[in-house]
Amino acid sequence: MQVHAVILGRVQGVCYRAWTQEIARSLGLKGWVRNLPDGSVELLAQGAAEPLRELLRLCRQGPPAACVEAVEEAWSEADSDFADFSIQRP
Repeated sequence: MQVHAVILGRVQGVCYRAWTQEIARSLGLKGWVRNLPDGSVELLAQGAAEPLRELLRLCRQGPPAACVEAVEEAWSEADSDFADFSIQRP
């Protein structure tokens, strides 16, 4: 399984990507997270359904300095294979 999500709110400049990477790795997930030009954060995570749901639940809260307004999510079958969960930089 995989989930593609866009996290909206005050989520850049608050260590959201590093926090997401740490959470995803602790859940045994693979994929990536990156900032988008509009101030949101995008992620693609792969793994079992329950850890993916837990990642999304935690992403709705975010790290302490974040203010998450919404999480848009789309589920699908995994269509690629990642070695780890990484932070993509522009």
